[in-house]
Amino acid sequence: MSGRDLFCQPRRPRRGAALAFVFTGVLVAGAATGSFPGSDRKPASDTARSAGRQEEVARAAAEAMEDGKSPVEAAERAVSRSGDRWGAVYSSGEYEELEDALDGRYTGVGLSARRERDGRIEVTGVRDGSPAAEAGIREGDRLRSVDGERVDGRPVPEVVSLLRGDGEKDPAGTAVRLGLERGTRAWTETVRRARLSTDSVTVRTPADGPAVVRVTSFTKGVGEQVRSAVAGLPSGAGVVLDLRGNSGGLVGEAVTAASAFLDGGLVATYDVDGDQRALHAEAGGDTTRPLVALVDGGTMSAAELLTGALQDRGRAVVLGSRTFGKGSVQMPSRLPGGSVAELTVGHYRTPLGRGVDGTGITPDLEVDPEDPAALERARTVLSGLGPTA
Repeated sequence: MSGRDLFCQPRRPRRGAALAFVFTGVLVAGAATGSFPGSDRKPASDTARSAGRQEEVARAAAEAMEDGKSPVEAAERAVSRSGDRWGAVYSSGEYEELEDALDGRYTGVGLSARRERDGRIEVTGVRDGSPAAEAGIREGDRLRSVDGERVDGRPVPEVVSLLRGDGEKDPAGTAVRLGLERGTRAWTETVRRARLSTDSVTVRTPADGPAVVRVTSFTKGVGEQVRSAVAGLPSGAGVVLDLRGNSGGLVGEAVTAASAFLDGGLVATYDVDGDQRALHAEAGGDTTRPLVALVDGGTMSAAELLTGALQDRGRAVVLGSRTFGKGSVQMPSRLPGGSVAELTVGHYRTPLGRGVDGTGITPDLEVDPEDPAALERARTVLSGLGPTA
């Protein structure tokens, strides 16, 4: 699974369940409309269970404060006991950073990485002007350790957590020691974390093929960026929508991005404590432009919602490997002491009613998404869908 030294990764490895925390954007952005008949509603007992979990976590935090103990740790233990796979607890400072992340800002060193089949962690990208770039780190370098901790074989989200450090203890300006390897050379480089901004949407328009619109996350404004990018392409030009490694974001932004390719209609349904709701695309999208969506095991949450909508609506051919399978809705609530708990309150479904959580989206054509030829396969498929420029 690919990953990035960005906003959407956990502060500590034990919070890996929070990778797609920003799905809560659907609850706070006012993007959802519509309702469904009572027969489709979840049983009232499910609603009671959700409310009960929230009360239990809040009570654990309050009791810990009274005893002079950490309310965050007490709340984390309560979430763990609840069995909520995607539940997470954040200190107030951590949650502020997560909110900043929705604006496309993060603290890091500017590296993108992936784990190879043999477990090695390879640098797949270095942001221009970042601490990593200034230190001379290059794409293709091997990352062997972070502050003395070996990273071979570890999940990329954990490696990202080490790179970023703890948001409160390791702010911008703090040093992080990287063990690196390039060919036969091995060395250690010390860099300082910095406040960086994301480039969530990039567009490549090669002369010999269709446009490639890569979306790495759905932060604020990304949906309009996708719409503008697509509108600026020549009429009839094919598009490869590259969602590999996109670990989610604001669902409202994913719906706006879907509006670039759909003329209104259903994007997804979701439930919050049994209350069924729907997300709709805006009218006026380009429904004739050939489209291929490229996905992998790192395509998560809001990116899966977009992929499922384009696939169910017959709007895109999906290439790659099965997506991650994160289709649950978390609701944030403030706890005693100022920390924040995000607990699962529901799940979303694709337009045809398919559940995503735990299953992911199966592509129409399976290809190795890490193979350099994957983009070429996508272009070949596009050529069979209609005219491209």
